[in-house]
Amino acid sequence: MYVSITFGMISILAVCCQPYNKLFDKLLKLEWIFLPDDLEVSPDFFEYFLGTWKLLALDPTLWCVSAWNDNGKEALVDPSSPHLLHRTDFFPGLGWMLRRTLWSELAPKWPKSYWDDWVRQPEQRKNRACIRPEISRTRTFGKVGVSNGLFYEKHLKFIKLNEKFVPFTKQNLTNLLKDNYDVQFVKQVYESPVVTFQQLKSSSISGTGPLRIPYNTKDAYKRTAKMLGLMDDFKVIIYCFQNLTFLCSN
Repeated sequence: MYVSITFGMISILAVCCQPYNKLFDKLLKLEWIFLPDDLEVSPDFFEYFLGTWKLLALDPTLWCVSAWNDNGKEALVDPSSPHLLHRTDFFPGLGWMLRRTLWSELAPKWPKSYWDDWVRQPEQRKNRACIRPEISRTRTFGKVGVSNGLFYEKHLKFIKLNEKFVPFTKQNLTNLLKDNYDVQFVKQVYESPVVTFQQLKSSSISGTGPLRIPYNTKDAYKRTAKMLGLMDDFKVIIYCFQNLTFLCSN
């Protein structure tokens, strides 16, 4: 069973935790979807969650499934791959599923404001990852709200919403389990040719497939992210090999 739960960032403890604790206790369901009320959803929104919920039970290194891609602008995604899913160390939010056990862990210390930044902190994340799609299954129209339209005009309104139905419940998604995913991810990263942004921009690179732009400092990341049109803000710095490379399609 999936229940849509809506809340904003301010006074979240008073608005959210007490009534939803009662819902968890009463309905005794294992997975829940948190869906803010300013989101439009894709045709396969529920199919996406129905196809991925088992991954949360199978893999203790996962703690959520998100419908959102923070860098899901049309120019930054592969429109031919609506089926493509990724693991991410950064909590995306904006339509996400968690297990009852995770709620039991987080609810007693849920903050009164800005819960999304709080969730991303290492003390909550505990080196766990989320599943997120290549093409978002949600799109926000919440220009005005508790976040005061932060990033909406600059970024959020350009996120592409998936329009194609993908039968996730009929797909084998075990490639997203950590032991399988990390092997393939590392292989793809280090087999990809190293290029500079200038080479990418000049279209002087022959062939097709992913390319690699390494970085090793926060400033280098921010410069390259800005040039590529990616979100360049730092909320929580995650140190791991996955975050040392940009993968770009040629």
